[in-house]
Amino acid sequence: MRSTTSLRRSSGRRAGVRALGAALIAIALVAGTAACSLVGGNGSVPVATAKAPTGTDGAVNFDDGYIKAGTGTKHVDIWFDPMCPVCGAFEKANGDTLAKAVSDGTITLRLHPLTFLDRASNGTGYSTRASAALTCVAVKEPNSALDYYTALFANQPEENSNGLTNEQLAKLATDGGMTDITDCLGRSGPYQAWAQANTAHSQTGPITVDGTKVLDTIQGTPTVLVDGKQFTGKVDDSAAFTSFLAKN
Repeated sequence: MRSTTSLRRSSGRRAGVRALGAALIAIALVAGTAACSLVGGNGSVPVATAKAPTGTDGAVNFDDGYIKAGTGTKHVDIWFDPMCPVCGAFEKANGDTLAKAVSDGTITLRLHPLTFLDRASNGTGYSTRASAALTCVAVKEPNSALDYYTALFANQPEENSNGLTNEQLAKLATDGGMTDITDCLGRSGPYQAWAQANTAHSQTGPITVDGTKVLDTIQGTPTVLVDGKQFTGKVDDSAAFTSFLAKN
């Protein structure tokens, strides 16, 4: 399901910004402190105006702000932005481990989509649109939510690019043998509003897991908790995360 998507690349000053950003991310990964910051930036950010859904639908718990995969008694919560390169690094290092734990019934994975990097997609609102696309799959075909999440990161656009178009987001689903979400994306305003409301709440808090406060706010992405305990190791250290997952 690892389809190849052609992404637009800018030149000149934007290319230099991306190169600098990649270098800073590499340094942060080595230091073990990497996260995409939820503050800063002044890019154009489209604001969803529809009313966000409530209740549950398919794999989505709109009230508690997550998309669920699996049925295990151990709960893994991930706050992520689809354009965050550090989230991509975490998924590359640990995605297979999490997918196996979902498949064998060890964990329930709860994905909390955030949209703060809309500011880094040239006004296209990529993080919001990608979160809505994931929500479309999770509602229409709940058992494929994790597959689509994986596909988003396998085809992750660079920061300060336009991101994938809605047509490309829909193609990720059909290329992976999932449901066609074209129509859903065309009327996804409520799902976009939900993802943006999740982002606002992440900054006001409190952050609760299963009725218990675990954090004041989300400070950066990815934020990963196992049964309410935060993983603070390097995002690309798969051995450290596997050990943390087993012990908590």
